[in-house]
Amino acid sequence: MERYERIKLVSGNDLLRIEKLVRIIWPIAYKDIISFEQIEYMLASGYSIDSLIQQSETQKFYVFTDENNVDLGFVALEHIKGEQKTKIHKLYVLSNLQQKGIGTLLLNFVAAEAKNTGNELLFLNVNKYNSAQIFYTKLGFEITRDVVIDIGNGYVMDDYIMEKKLE
Repeated sequence: MERYERIKLVSGNDLLRIEKLVRIIWPIAYKDIISFEQIEYMLASGYSIDSLIQQSETQKFYVFTDENNVDLGFVALEHIKGEQKTKIHKLYVLSNLQQKGIGTLLLNFVAAEAKNTGNELLFLNVNKYNSAQIFYTKLGFEITRDVVIDIGNGYVMDDYIMEKKLE
């Protein structure tokens, strides 16, 4: 049984919930992949409340909570108009709760949302050195190409693009 009732759309000032989660998750998730300085730069530029509100103009942000309404993870998605694709911009779960089905639940939720809009494909970027790519592969995603994206301040994102066709 899917627990989609524990997945809530957030917007406006409620996006502070996302900022709080990412400040806990990112330093652990990326400590062995990118420098502390790059983590801080990316958090400041991509996860400030102003940045999140701006992103919410095209992306939908959802938090996953426990039975006490404590935030445990989140996902941000965007249905790409005219392309029958949904992009997963962000998917993160507290590190101590990984491998307990929350990430899979969030991906299943995104797939259901994508199908409801008539989309046929999910895609995302994942850092080439992030073990999350193993998680995505187990759930049917395939690496389709690699990209290096200049994000400013001398930093780049060295990513794989991964895709999954929806059935």
